[in-house]
Amino acid sequence: MNDLTTSILLIDDHPLLRKGLQQLIEFEDELTVIGEAASGKEGLALAIETDPDLIILDLNMQGMDGLETLKTMRANDVTSRIIMLTVSDNDEDVLTAISYGADGYLLKDMDPEEILEKI
Repeated sequence: MNDLTTSILLIDDHPLLRKGLQQLIEFEDELTVIGEAASGKEGLALAIETDPDLIILDLNMQGMDGLETLKTMRANDVTSRIIMLTVSDNDEDVLTAISYGADGYLLKDMDPEEILEKI
């Protein structure tokens, strides 16, 4: 990984989505997935350990959901850019995520090319 490569941590409780997103990201030379987590708790530990440039975080997860994970990350001084990835386009969810420190918000039903462009 060189200085021009963006390191990414994926946090989502659906293995198929994590693997698919990882494969999509691997098509881009300047993006590298450095880790993945199936839960908010696991994702928090990995974020602190690996200090990625970008975290892609699922909003709706079992246990520690995305908003709680986001809030806890910011409280633990995780400075990575964090993009919420979800099926929800509810304005309240978007505003809450932004108020908790999210840097962006992507919908899971977007075209893969559009997701890559936004990342």
